[in-house]
Amino acid sequence: MNRRHLLSFMGCVAVAAALRLPVASASDLQRNMPKPPEGLPFAEHFLALQLSDSDPHKQRLVLSVASNMQKAYGQDKIAIEVIAFGPGIDVLRATSEYKSIVDSLATQGVRFQYCGNTLDTIERETGQRPNMNPRATETKVGVERLLTLAESGYTVIRP
Repeated sequence: MNRRHLLSFMGCVAVAAALRLPVASASDLQRNMPKPPEGLPFAEHFLALQLSDSDPHKQRLVLSVASNMQKAYGQDKIAIEVIAFGPGIDVLRATSEYKSIVDSLATQGVRFQYCGNTLDTIERETGQRPNMNPRATETKVGVERLLTLAESGYTVIRP
């Protein structure tokens, strides 16, 4: 570093000190990072995928995005949650044509959740609660789960 760069740097430091600008420390940055979910202690990226559509093309797209993100970052470096509600829960039914893909992604660490409110509505309308893929878990309110993930640092994507 030459003398001019050094003086410029020192000037910037002096201005920041005079203005008492906050400087983020490593611990500040860590506090703002989402906590990796159990089973993915080394996750550096956090993605929530919204699945709320009955369109088979969009359902395949969500599964494809989950798979592609694992390939891009490595399955140990990215935490992915797929949250299904409304018509989107069809992909997580026990009889879904995508069951084998969901099962495969689940064994690779992708977490699947479906909305309990949606199941309650289906049960009221049909008299029967749908059978869901055992690799997926129920969350009481799907949209609330998305909001919680977003507030904890996850990026929410709706493909």
